[in-house]
Amino acid sequence: MKRFFITSLLFVGMIANAQQRPYSQQLAETVMTIWKDSFSLGNQAKWSYDMGVVLKGFEGLWRNTGDVKYYNYILKQMDFFVKDDGTIKTYRPDEYNIDHINNGKLVLLLYRVTGKEKYLKAAQLLRNQLLTHPRTNEGGFWHKKIYPYQMWLDGLYMGAPFYAEYADLMHEDTAFNDVANQFIWMEKHARDAKTGLLYHAWDESKQQKWANKETGLSPLFWARAMGWYATAVVDALDWFPRNHPKRKDLIGILNRLVTAIEKVQDPKTGLWYDILNYNGPGKEKNYLEASASSQFVYAVAKGVRNGYLPQSKLPIATKGYNGLVKKFIKNENGQTNLHGTVKVSGLGGNPYRDGTFEYYMSEDVIVNDAKGVGAFLLASNEIDMLPFQSKGKGKKVVLDRYFNSEKRKDATGAMSYWHYTWEEKSHPGFAGLGHIFNKHGASLASLDVAPSAENLRNASLYIIVDPDHVKDNPTPNYMSNKDVTAIRNWVSAGGVLVLMANDSSNADLQHFNKLSQAFGITFTNRSRNMVKNDAYETGVVFPSNTEVFKEPYKMFLKEISIVDIKSPARSLAKLDDDVAIATVKYGKGTVFAVGDPWLYNEYIDGRKLPAEYPNFKAAEDLVRWLLAQSKK
Repeated sequence: MKRFFITSLLFVGMIANAQQRPYSQQLAETVMTIWKDSFSLGNQAKWSYDMGVVLKGFEGLWRNTGDVKYYNYILKQMDFFVKDDGTIKTYRPDEYNIDHINNGKLVLLLYRVTGKEKYLKAAQLLRNQLLTHPRTNEGGFWHKKIYPYQMWLDGLYMGAPFYAEYADLMHEDTAFNDVANQFIWMEKHARDAKTGLLYHAWDESKQQKWANKETGLSPLFWARAMGWYATAVVDALDWFPRNHPKRKDLIGILNRLVTAIEKVQDPKTGLWYDILNYNGPGKEKNYLEASASSQFVYAVAKGVRNGYLPQSKLPIATKGYNGLVKKFIKNENGQTNLHGTVKVSGLGGNPYRDGTFEYYMSEDVIVNDAKGVGAFLLASNEIDMLPFQSKGKGKKVVLDRYFNSEKRKDATGAMSYWHYTWEEKSHPGFAGLGHIFNKHGASLASLDVAPSAENLRNASLYIIVDPDHVKDNPTPNYMSNKDVTAIRNWVSAGGVLVLMANDSSNADLQHFNKLSQAFGITFTNRSRNMVKNDAYETGVVFPSNTEVFKEPYKMFLKEISIVDIKSPARSLAKLDDDVAIATVKYGKGTVFAVGDPWLYNEYIDGRKLPAEYPNFKAAEDLVRWLLAQSKK
C-alpha cells in the first residue's frame, strides 16, 4: 500500500516539475476567456448541465487555492440565470429533464455561502421538479419526459448529488433512501455480470429500437455514461449520513465499478476508450476519450482520498491523469486547450440514435467541450491535492462544539450549530479551514459533548474556538477542572491542541484560561487590532519567526485578545511587545494559541479580505505544521 502511494507522489512530482502552474489553473484561464460574459453553448445562453460540470471544477479550484476569482466566476455565471425572485432564466420544470437539476449544486453552494433567499428559492424550484418527476414502476427517475420509462447512467450525475445535498440542507432524512435506490436500481438493471461494466441505459418498457427486447438495455458500454455514474457516486456520498444503512451500498457500487474500469484501462496510455471493452466490427475506429477518462480519474482519486476505495487503487487515477496530460492537453497560441472530448452521445430522439457502435463513432470529437473541460478540472483538483495527502493521512482533526455551541435557525427553521463549524460555508464558518485539512489528508469530526479520555482517544488535533458566554448561549458550557485534566493528559500523550480565543467582549476568557494557563498561556482583556470597517491595515500581524509560517506573511487578525506567556511557551507573532500567537511543547504534545478565531471563512476564502493579506497561505503553513506535530 505504501509503495503505491509513493509511486503516485513521484508521478505528481514529475508533473509539477514540468509546469509553472497546475493544469487546472491553466485550463480555468481558458474557460474564463471563451465563456467570459455568460455561459453560452452556440449563440444562446441556456440553463445547461454543461455549465454545472465546469463550475463544480471552479468550486474545487477556489477551495484548493483560496483565489476568489474562481468563486466570482461561479457567482457571475449563476446570477445570469437565477433571478431575484428565485426563478431561473430558460428553465422549464414541466420539461421534466433530469439534466436541468445538475446546476442546482451551484445554487446550493451560493445559498450556503451567501445566505441569500433567492438561491434557496431556486433550489426549492429544482427540488419540486423531483417531487413530480416521472418514474419507472420501481421508482427510478426517467431521464426525460420525452424518454419515457428510461433510466440513463447520465441521469444519476444530473440528479443524485443535488438531491443528496438538498436532503442534507433541509433535513429530508427519508430522501437518502430514495437517492441510494436510484444507484441501486440502476446498477441492478444496467450492470453486466461478466465484465462488471454498466450499459448506457435501460428501457423498462423495452419499446425503444435501441433496447434489447429481453433486458431493455442499450447495446454498448459508453465510457462517459459510466463516468457520469462514477462521479455521481462519490459526489452523493459527500452528503450521506455516516450512519445511513445504505451508505455501504453506495461504497460497494463504487468498488465494483472501479474494479471493472481498471480491467479496461488502456495499459499503454492509462486512458479509456469511448466504447469500453468493444471488440466488434470497426473496432479500429474506437478512440481514447478525454471526458470519460477525466471522470474516472476524479472518481478514483476522490474515492481513495475519502476512504471509499483502498489506497492500492490510486495508480489507476495517477496513470490516467498522466495520459490525459500527454495526449489531450495542448498549449496553442498561448492558450491551454483540452482535446479529445466527444461532443454528445445519446439514445433515441430525432434523428434517431440507435446505440450502435457506428452511431457512437459518428459523433464529433471536439476541442474545449464544456463537459470534458469540467471533468478535467475535477480530476486535476484531486490530483493537485495528492502531494499533500501524506502529511495528515490517518489523522483526525476534532473541532469543539461544546464550549462553542452557538445555534441559530437554519433554512428549515430548526436550530443548528453554525458559528465556527466545519459545515458552515458563510463568513463565520470553518468550511475553508476544513478543506485545507482534508487537502492534507486529515479527516474531520466535531465534538458536541465535554472532552474526555475516551472521546479524544482517536483525535490527533483538538480545536477549541471562541468559547461561549451568556451573550452567545443562555446556558454556556464553561471549562471545568475535569475538562482541563482530560485535555492536558491528552496533550501530554502526543495530542495537538489549538486554542483560538477572541476579544473579551466576544468570548468567555475567564473559564477558558483554566485550560490555557495549564500550558503557561493567558488570554487577557487587552485587545489589539480593533479594525473599523475596511481599515484593513490596522489588522496587520507579521510572524516573528519561520518555525510555523515559512514566509513573512502580512497576516490579518482583528480584535485580538493579547496573550501573556511564561516559559516554556514561546511567541510566534507579536504586535510591538504584545504576543498575538504563541506555542508551547507539553509532554509529547503541542499547544498553539492565538487571540482571535482568525481562520474562519471570511478571512481565508478571498471574498472579503484583499489579496495582499495571504491568510490562506498562512493557514496552509499552519495546517502542515500542526499535522507534523501530532504524535497520535
